[in-house]
Amino acid sequence: MSQPAAPAPQTNDGYPAPAYAWYVVIVLTLGYIVSFLDRQIFALLVQPIRTDMALTDTQVSLIGGLAFALFYTFLGIPIGRLADRRSRRAIIATGITLWCFMTAACGLARNYWQLFLARVGVGVGEATLNPGALSLISDYFPRARRGRAISFYNMGVSLGVGIANIVGAWAIGLATAMPAISLPLVGELRPWQLVFLLVGLPGLVVAALMFTVREPVRRDKLSITAADGRRTDDITVAETLRFLGQRRALYITHFLGMSVVTIIGYAYFFWIPTMFVRTWEWTIPQAGYAYGLVTLIAGPIGVNLGGWIADALYQRGYKDGLMRTCLFAAVFVFLPTSVLMPLMPTPELAILVLIPSTLSGAVITATGAAALMMVAPNQMRGQVTAVYYFVLNSLGLTLGPTAVALVTDYGFGDPAALRYSIAIVSMGAGVLALGFLAANLRRYRAGVIEAESW
Repeated sequence: MSQPAAPAPQTNDGYPAPAYAWYVVIVLTLGYIVSFLDRQIFALLVQPIRTDMALTDTQVSLIGGLAFALFYTFLGIPIGRLADRRSRRAIIATGITLWCFMTAACGLARNYWQLFLARVGVGVGEATLNPGALSLISDYFPRARRGRAISFYNMGVSLGVGIANIVGAWAIGLATAMPAISLPLVGELRPWQLVFLLVGLPGLVVAALMFTVREPVRRDKLSITAADGRRTDDITVAETLRFLGQRRALYITHFLGMSVVTIIGYAYFFWIPTMFVRTWEWTIPQAGYAYGLVTLIAGPIGVNLGGWIADALYQRGYKDGLMRTCLFAAVFVFLPTSVLMPLMPTPELAILVLIPSTLSGAVITATGAAALMMVAPNQMRGQVTAVYYFVLNSLGLTLGPTAVALVTDYGFGDPAALRYSIAIVSMGAGVLALGFLAANLRRYRAGVIEAESW
């Protein structure tokens, strides 16, 4: 059993020293990168998996989306409750270890159901990360600097997707050039199986780094009156649900608005490499390098730009700075470019339009998550984050890849029509997203003002 780490060095405002706080953010961001690397590598391998196992687009989308989301969403809530009461670093380190081993297990799968169950295991491990990470970061930074810190952490999405595509493209080329490998009890491994083994196990280094992270003092606690009349900050699950229910208009519009945006994001993550292969006959490595490079550059710019704009707005008196930034990025950039990108006549133009789509999508992802931490009491942050990702992934991760597959398989009945399916899903989801995010803005502003009074 490891001994508790010493308290982090503090500044005059009571918060940990900025240098150490940013070190923690970097470690957590590395964890987020590894999580998206391990989940996103599947998208680059859709074609070989589909061919080797004789699957339809719908079947392969269920492995990539539903299998991962199944326990990732449902286990997030009890894990979030645990993160509000126990060591967040230990929970995250355990989760990273689990999902790395389960990613490697994907490479040992011999049939549809073995691969499905291995993806379920990846989801179980990754369910530990966001509730604990966002809660930790919120206790390391004051409100005026929190947006940038959480935005930096959310850079892990873009970096993970970008690295997954680039490393995946390299790994596919390497695995294809290697002689056949046979393992006892498993048999011969195909190139796509070797890729899962190559990317799964190195993430264990990040699990070890988590034990250099110190648990900070929990801040922004909400005090309530218990049944016996005492004031207490020990909040039960029932009281958390009551808190959310009393502010349901705020949380429902936020959760649903961000979830519908995520439908587009996961549809892109899952199907864009395959779209380039089917539409313009690119190779998998070509598609992986191009999409990975765009995401690797535009994504980090977007999350940091979004955090900087939102913090600047907040410091100028705009209490809704985070959600205002999120809404404007969605209306003016993300939704129009997401519909147009798959309809471009050449792959070069598609890549060009993919740049602003990726950049603005990163702004939305970062500011939406950071906004939630501004209106959630400390004792509920893990649980609220878990509920948020429960809704986000129940809709985005499950519907995003599968909606596109259903339109392709049963609407067009033609795999070559994939790009039109992506455009149709993006258009429908975009209209819903604008409605929910616009309705949320006034309610979010009132929620921040209330939170500042705690």
